[in-house]
Amino acid sequence: MAGAITHDRPPTAEGRQGGPMIVTEDVDLLDDLLRLCAAAGVRPEVHHGIPERKGSWEAAPLVLVGDDAAPRVRGAARRRGVVLVGRDQDDPGVWRRAVEIGADHVLVLPDGEQWLVDRIADVAEGVGRPALTVGVLGGRGGAGASTLACALALTSAREGNRTLLVDADPLGGGLDVLLGGETAEGLRWPAFAASHGRVGGGALEESLPELHALRVLSWDRSDAVTIPPQAVRAVLAAARRRGGAVVVDLPRRIDEGVAEILAQLDVGLLVVPADLRSIAAAGRVASAVGMVLRDLRVVVRGPCAPGLHHSEVARLLDLPLVGELPTEPFPLDVGPPPGSTAKGPLARFCTAFWERVPVEGGGV
Repeated sequence: MAGAITHDRPPTAEGRQGGPMIVTEDVDLLDDLLRLCAAAGVRPEVHHGIPERKGSWEAAPLVLVGDDAAPRVRGAARRRGVVLVGRDQDDPGVWRRAVEIGADHVLVLPDGEQWLVDRIADVAEGVGRPALTVGVLGGRGGAGASTLACALALTSAREGNRTLLVDADPLGGGLDVLLGGETAEGLRWPAFAASHGRVGGGALEESLPELHALRVLSWDRSDAVTIPPQAVRAVLAAARRRGGAVVVDLPRRIDEGVAEILAQLDVGLLVVPADLRSIAAAGRVASAVGMVLRDLRVVVRGPCAPGLHHSEVARLLDLPLVGELPTEPFPLDVGPPPGSTAKGPLARFCTAFWERVPVEGGGV
């Protein structure tokens, strides 16, 4: 059980930090907290009261105070990131003691173990603002969603943002192929099929192929075409915790795994060629996606059919218009990956998108 007392979470710096501080004289409680720290992959600093070393109380990324030690830390400087840990969930005095020491949370073991492991791992990873997560899908087959997803990711990386490109379409041929990295070392989706619970964001990032200054999670050339929903949820959550930008190339079919991704997106971009048949197909896709994703917008791929304007496409689909994606002057299946340079209409479109939706803003 974990209860909040309305404090903001502690500010964290980018990159890996040290482990938490534990303050307790309860041997059994200390054993449990050390075990949970080990599960999160960190080594804590242990004290019986307020540490004598000046500044160490304030500098610790997270402080776990045993209920037995609450009286001994009352005089400590107030700070964020203090958790009061006890065992008796029927003790009403625990909330009073938490207020007295300025705790953010009250946690009772063993019920709150998983929450605490996640919190410890988060501060160890230096989790701050989650990644701005953008999903791209086609209104029909061949609409150009994969091309736009790659270009958005490459543009974000070129601008110096931590960027992850996720290939969520097992039948799409592999985004690593589109980026020219099908032989690059690193893990693909099938390697994460058994994942459940929490996946470390740093470990995920380091395990993936690095192509054109971004990380790519794609499919291998095996027969695997599905990943359990819980694995998809864990992997994408880990990716978002690293911050920066996550761009997901989505299939048009919505299964449980795709629904897990849609639930974590900040915004979805529906790529629709500007002709009536494509609009009709996109309407069906938008209806299915809209059941999970609240913020879905349309990108109209030109040129427009006679008598049809990109604003009319958005009106017919009843979706906000991001803009018109112009046709590249050369085939995208030759030459450098789409969006890898700052030249051309596709790159300019992506640059304008990120300017309107800044990565560091954390939202749209």
